[in-house]
Amino acid sequence: MIEKTPILNTVTHAIMIGGAALMCFPIYVSFITATLPLERMAEIPRPLLPSDHLLINMAAAWERGGFSTLYMNSLISAVTIMVGKIVIAMITAFSLVYFRFRFRGVAFWMIFITLMLPLEVRIVPTYEVASNVLLPFQKIMEWTGIVWLVKAASGIRIDLNLSLINTYAGLTLPLIATATGTFLFRQFFLTIPDELTEAAKMDGSGALRFLWDILLPLSRTNIAALAVIMFVFGWNQYLWPLLVTSGPAYRTLTIGLTFMQPGADGANDWNVILAGALLVMMPPVAVVIFAQRWFVKGLVNSEK
Repeated sequence: MIEKTPILNTVTHAIMIGGAALMCFPIYVSFITATLPLERMAEIPRPLLPSDHLLINMAAAWERGGFSTLYMNSLISAVTIMVGKIVIAMITAFSLVYFRFRFRGVAFWMIFITLMLPLEVRIVPTYEVASNVLLPFQKIMEWTGIVWLVKAASGIRIDLNLSLINTYAGLTLPLIATATGTFLFRQFFLTIPDELTEAAKMDGSGALRFLWDILLPLSRTNIAALAVIMFVFGWNQYLWPLLVTSGPAYRTLTIGLTFMQPGADGANDWNVILAGALLVMMPPVAVVIFAQRWFVKGLVNSEK
């Protein structure tokens, strides 16, 4: 029996609404500021009602920040990271659950432990590898003496060099591995009845066909949930694009937005800058809103 407590329910809802309002107030102030003309930026107290310059400020931010190129770079980066994480996580989880090999548990825990090594911790070695992806082969050839032998025989020194700096591959490849996605798919695959696997084997289904025809359709809600998380993750990346790009050709929106900030002698046009921030926020917010049902369903349900 559920006891009715209207007073407690009212207090609980009031606390929740107050907390939500407190969290959303800075976003509301940013939106209001983005709608103001420049001459109203110095008003005290700060206006709390929208004005009619939102589209004008957005157009100014789009032109000043070069958002056409930045939007394309961010979209390519976020979608590539999202798709790469889903594909790699699904294949990895499939191999961990349905293939019997030695040290399978050790392999899973090694993948899971990488959650304790975020990008900020491994940023230096990751950048070193991205600056020259052939560096490990170069080191092996140096340690084994191959470089010395070739130079002694022909006078030519082997120097392998392939940089991913200022490329889409450099923006995305170091970020597409995901222990979170692997864990999510592994836990879901463990809920698949063994009878379904045996029936697929009796029908002559191979491993890839079983993955494509059976597991993939069953995992659509999990894929949707992971896609939302990983798209937002890829879109909001700041530190890695800041290091791996050195020009506007491959710069993302989060980096381009920082270049719009006024300098010491610049105009205090925060209305235009916050209008640009709204432009940056729109795609991930739209993805979360439109995929919210699938996102929640993928996290709380096990659809079989």
